[in-house]
Amino acid sequence: MQKICTDIIINAPAGKVWGILTDFENFENWNPFMQVKKGKLEIGAQLEVLLRLPGHKSITMRPIVVKVEPVREFRWSGSMWVKGIFDGEHAFRIEELDEGRSRLIQCERFRGVLAPLVLHLMGEDIQHGFEIMNLSLKEESEKA
Repeated sequence: MQKICTDIIINAPAGKVWGILTDFENFENWNPFMQVKKGKLEIGAQLEVLLRLPGHKSITMRPIVVKVEPVREFRWSGSMWVKGIFDGEHAFRIEELDEGRSRLIQCERFRGVLAPLVLHLMGEDIQHGFEIMNLSLKEESEKA
């Protein structure tokens, strides 16, 4: 199993960050990396997620929400092509820090037969996409 993790400190309380991060209908307004086109943040719900990886064609995924812990964490899990070929579990965690600040941790764990090859070819671009999204969420969350 391989993973890519990023994190960022945001000068806004966890509740505000959570509100923006879980408002899928408005992702398009601030998130250049990812859009949730369909679905709700409920365990068992299927989402339709459009990823815009830097330097690559857009990818549509249909993961299933596997964990929702309000104002702390949500995860989804999905497969590209057939299960076992290239699978991932994406997690967003928010930690409340001091003085109205929070930390966003965005990780994905990859497994499957093609995971090493895909990550060799696209791993840096995936990480860059996470970082772009993190910075955009920081900017949106820190607006007055």
